Parts: sequence; C-alpha cells; structure tokens
Amino acid sequence: MVEIPQEIAWTLVDPKSYASDTIHKSYAWLRANNPLGLAKLEGYDPFWVVTKHADILDVSRQNALFHSGDRQTTLSTQEGDRQVRKMTGGSPHLVRSLVQMDAPDHPKYRALTQSWFLPHNIKSLEDRIRRIAKISVEKMLAKDGVCEFVADVALHYPLHVIMEILGVPSEDEPRMLMLTQELFGSTDPELGRQAETQDPAKAIEMIQAVLMDFYNYFAKITAARRAEPRDDLASVIANSTIDGQPISEFEALSYYVIVATAGHDTTSSSTAGAVWALAERPAEFEKVKANPALIPGLVEEAVRWTTPVKHFMRSATADTELRGRHIAKDDWLMLCYASGNRDEDVFEDPFAFRVDRNPNRLVSFGYGAHLCLGQHLAKMEMRILFEEMLPHLKSLELAGKPKMSEAVFVNGPKKLPIRFAVN
Repeated sequence: MVEIPQEIAWTLVDPKSYASDTIHKSYAWLRANNPLGLAKLEGYDPFWVVTKHADILDVSRQNALFHSGDRQTTLSTQEGDRQVRKMTGGSPHLVRSLVQMDAPDHPKYRALTQSWFLPHNIKSLEDRIRRIAKISVEKMLAKDGVCEFVADVALHYPLHVIMEILGVPSEDEPRMLMLTQELFGSTDPELGRQAETQDPAKAIEMIQAVLMDFYNYFAKITAARRAEPRDDLASVIANSTIDGQPISEFEALSYYVIVATAGHDTTSSSTAGAVWALAERPAEFEKVKANPALIPGLVEEAVRWTTPVKHFMRSATADTELRGRHIAKDDWLMLCYASGNRDEDVFEDPFAFRVDRNPNRLVSFGYGAHLCLGQHLAKMEMRILFEEMLPHLKSLELAGKPKMSEAVFVNGPKKLPIRFAVN
C-alpha cells in the first residue's frame, strides 16, 4: 500500500486538524500502517508523508539529494504555487531565507549570523535575558493568581529578547508580533489577516501583503544600519557580503523576516506548551519544582511535546529509495516533525509528558545542515524563564479551555488561561 487513505491525507492539509488531537491520531495511524505513504489530494501535487523519526533524519542529513529550495518549502496548493510563481516571475518562494536555500548559498548565508547564536556567544546575553524574564514573571505574579498565559507572558518575553538582539526598538514590538501572527497564523480565523478567505489566490495575496509590511519596515532599518552600524544583528545583515558582493535587498529582507518571526514565535509556543502540560500534570509540576536541575529537561520535553514547526518540504534531486519506496527525481516530501517526536520506536511512552525524559532525541529543531540556527538561544530563554517563574509558584492549573492555532506549518497554543497560587 503506497497511497494514503483520503480521510487520513486530508487531515494533513487541514489547519483545523492541527488545533486538535486529530493530527496526532493521523500520524500514529501512518507510523503503524504506512510510515512513508503518498498523499494524492485534489488541488495538491502528490507528496510523500515522512512520519518516522529515522526517515526524517535520513532525509535531513542528505542535503544534496533532498533540496529545500527547488520547490515550495512549506505545503502549498497547486493554485497557491501558481500564484507565487506568477508574482515572483517563476520562483516558488515569496521569501528567500536560509530555509529556502541549498548549497552553495545556504552555508555562506548561514555563516553571516551563525556566530551570534553559538552557545559561548549567547552566554554573554544571559544577564540581559534574565532581566527581561524577571520583568515578565513580575507582570504575571501581579495578575492575582489568574492570567491568560499566551497573551500575558509567552508572546512578549521571547519577542522582546529577539528584538533586542536584532535591534528593533521596543515600541515596534507590537507591530512585529502582529505581522508574525498574520504570517504564521494566516489560516487561523483569529490570527490571520482576512483569514476567512477560501480563495487560494487571495490567501497568497494576503501573505504577500504581510511580507511587504515586513519589507517596508526593515528597508528603513537597513538604511539606518548602513549609515550608522551598531552592535546588533540588523547591522550584520544590512552590511553583509557574499563572495565580496553585498547581499541583495530581497535576501537581506528575507533574512530579517526569518529572524523576526521564527526567532520568537516558536519559543512562545514551546513555553506555553510547557505551562499547559504542567498545569494538567501536578506530579510533573511538583517534580520540577522540587528539583530545579530538571528545568533543562522540562525545556527539551516542552519543545518535543509542542513541536511548533510541524513540517518542512523537501524535493528529490535524483531517483532514490527510502524505506523500500522508490522516490523519483522532483518528488515532494513532507517531513512531519511532530510525528517523529511521537515515534514509538524512539521515545518510551511518547504520549506522556515527562520533565525527566532521558534521552530525548527530539527533531523539533530539524537536523543536518538546516538545524535551527537559534536553538541554543530558544532553550536558554525558556530555561531562564522557568528558573525565574517556578520558585514563585505553589500550584498551577488550567482556568479555562486552552486553544491551539489553526495552521499546517507553524502552530501552538493561542489561548491558555491558567490559575496559580504564589508561595
């Protein structure tokens, strides 16, 4: 059996599936019955669905065989792809960031900012990040025992950290947050810009409009940093050269967008995912409170549990074989990271949230050449926040029904009402 049953395949492309347990039920069925199946859906090019941890690693380590940039890097309808190519003059990408690049460009562009995110360099940011974390926790504790954790804490804390590093003024943070939500939550009726549209052409136009807002903003930042460079990431991007030539305006703006969006949104989701899991599991909450040395483990488990980036697409550059299936040149593959993170062959009791899970071979940050540039910063931010927050909390529980965002590419908690008692 190669082809995936229609009812399972449709859940993979339905944003609502990702806002419920439906997607995990589909992943579990696929891992058990068709771990490398072909989805054939009306309106979509056929795509292979990679659900096993080992296969995700196998594809991710072979960057010459499985490209990121030849086709759309996130799942798209045929009409959506046509619209993008029409807008761009043939390119499948509205942005060209590290995510959409392959060698030889990818390693060159990654090297421009990589040093900023290495563990020994971000260590110098620890005091600044801790100050931001303390302020976030103080605001939460001032809420008299009840707060909406996503809106009150999770969204703003990592946003403030990455904007400080990037060099965006704090008064512009609300704008950056809104644009990020409109980009990643474009299919969510509460987050997207006119998200109720069912017209693929209008949906692409909407995303293009959000990107133009980003571009217009960062064009001014670029001009300012070229005139007067500072010690921030924006200055690095604005004044970067590749092979002795300045990078193009489009690639500079694309670089800003990936840092200004992925640099906080995924961390927000994982942070909220951790609090949601602890609120539902008093024993795990007590375990990590009693032993703060488990906080790094809590962070890793939250990132596994939430897996904010649900997929990336790859395309084969030559005929090959994977898990006994023939993959033809130009075939499209969906790497389902959230499925890999629940793989029964890799994780003991994968549907349990354990702050002391060890080992924890999560694939949330990707693998190989495209391993997430900001993973060490994200884990540091989360660790510091929980080091500052947990000692103050006597108890933690849900104060209402949480809600996940409706999005196929990047999703996470969008509403998390909690009740807490303070020591």
